[in-house]
Amino acid sequence: VQLQASGGGLVQAGGSLRLSCAASGGAFSSYTMGWFRQSPGKEREFVAAISWSGGTTYYADSVKGRFTISTDNASNTVYLQMNSLKPEDTAVYYCAADSRGLYTVVAGPVAFWGQGTLVTVSS
Repeated sequence: VQLQASGGGLVQAGGSLRLSCAASGGAFSSYTMGWFRQSPGKEREFVAAISWSGGTTYYADSVKGRFTISTDNASNTVYLQMNSLKPEDTAVYYCAADSRGLYTVVAGPVAFWGQGTLVTVSS
């Protein structure tokens, strides 16, 4: 399984960004996909997850109502739409995948990781 994340950048507080994660090398209809982030000096934390087949989603409380995770089956791509961004959302964002279900992705450890993409939110 290969995961390629993109879409990070610099944005002002209150702005929006959409991250993309192109997935290949797996039967993703049975996978749960997730986004995590890591800020300087902090541990990596869960952000959002989605089950590819049923579309069930789960969000960290810190992003609920501002971020939306979705999938595009035709292109095997997972998106993270981030609105109302705050300086505390600044982090390297990673996409992840696991075939063992939503709980595994939320609680870890996750089987497959992509490289990170940096999101910087200025105040």
